Amino acid sequence: MNDIAVEAGVTKPVLYQHVPSKRALYLELLDNVGNEMLEAITKATAEAGSPADQVRLGFRAFFRYVDAEGDAFRLLFGSGTRRDPEFAEAVERVEDAIAATIAEFIVVDGLDRERRFLLALGLVGMAEATSRHWMRSGAAGDPDALAQQVADLAWHGLRDIRTG
Repeated sequence: MNDIAVEAGVTKPVLYQHVPSKRALYLELLDNVGNEMLEAITKATAEAGSPADQVRLGFRAFFRYVDAEGDAFRLLFGSGTRRDPEFAEAVERVEDAIAATIAEFIVVDGLDRERRFLLALGLVGMAEATSRHWMRSGAAGDPDALAQQVADLAWHGLRDIRTG
């Protein structure tokens, strides 16, 4: 908290007037990072001209965010957040918000809202797991090329979804 106060240009007591604890600060950071990521995905997919573009642009926004904001990604999706129930719940809210956005793009006759949401969570999980491994291995390569490959995998799978 001392380091944060110094970086913010305030005293530690002033910092505690705005943030009651380290835990509250961490939760706020998780929410902020999640909102930034969601905003990047939402903005990118709004520019799409087709469902395939939505998939491609959504993954591209995700992987570009991870590439540019690796520390923020690790903060949000690192193993430390999964060990604490309150932190894990904050991450789950982020995943659910991203999935809810993606679910609106999954248009399959006969597929209900809950099933679309579950499939969207699968896409979020695919991006998250790929990103975690990519970061661990040094994040080599172009995030746009990686996004295109993952989007191709997802798009071809989404095109063949059946309701029965």
